[in-house]
Amino acid sequence: MERGNSEVDPRVVLNPKQARQMLAALTYAGTITGQYDYLYAFFATMYYGALRPAEVNRLREQDCKLPDAGWGELLLEKSASRANARYTDSGETWEVRNLKRRAEGSIRSVPIPPSLVAILRARIERFGVTEDGRLFRGTISGGPINATVYTDAWDRARKLGLSPVQYSSPLGEDPYDLRHAAVSTWLTAGVPAAEVAERAGHTVDVLLKVYAKVLDGQRGSSNDKIDGTLDE
Repeated sequence: MERGNSEVDPRVVLNPKQARQMLAALTYAGTITGQYDYLYAFFATMYYGALRPAEVNRLREQDCKLPDAGWGELLLEKSASRANARYTDSGETWEVRNLKRRAEGSIRSVPIPPSLVAILRARIERFGVTEDGRLFRGTISGGPINATVYTDAWDRARKLGLSPVQYSSPLGEDPYDLRHAAVSTWLTAGVPAAEVAERAGHTVDVLLKVYAKVLDGQRGSSNDKIDGTLDE
């Protein structure tokens, strides 16, 4: 679910090593090893692409450019969310919506690193896609993966992938924190705010507001960069 325009608490942000540990832990979480393998690529897409859960749920094979080598691209146009069947004309328990903060028909392009390209290619090869091309679906309904399902899986993975002290802290407490980790990593890497906002589906104003405290943590390195430029 979207977290609105509230500032991100830096304590929830996983660093790249912690994020990789969490994804690895997911593959042996649960009552049996491999129980949540079908969610590995779901969470990896949130982390490496900064997608919202509803956007991952709607991701289709035709929306993915997955080359044999190098960076790929996701072309996002819609999201898919669980819905109350009483309010949908078709009686379905999920509905397709426009992207958040995007006009009807607009598309958001998200470049993805080779690691995610490989993960998505493996996902398609192992699990296939739905009739309408979606990569991710619930194991019973075939619709979008329910928030209660992926939240429970994430909690189990946290218990395995983090130390007891880290688990009791806010670190990566919610699956949505993977998106925060992605955006924070991009900002820390020095990607311009306008580019980060475009990839994440934010306006620049919202990006700077939501990640204000994360940016504060970079003040020292930013000062050093300015000093280096002034000394040239």
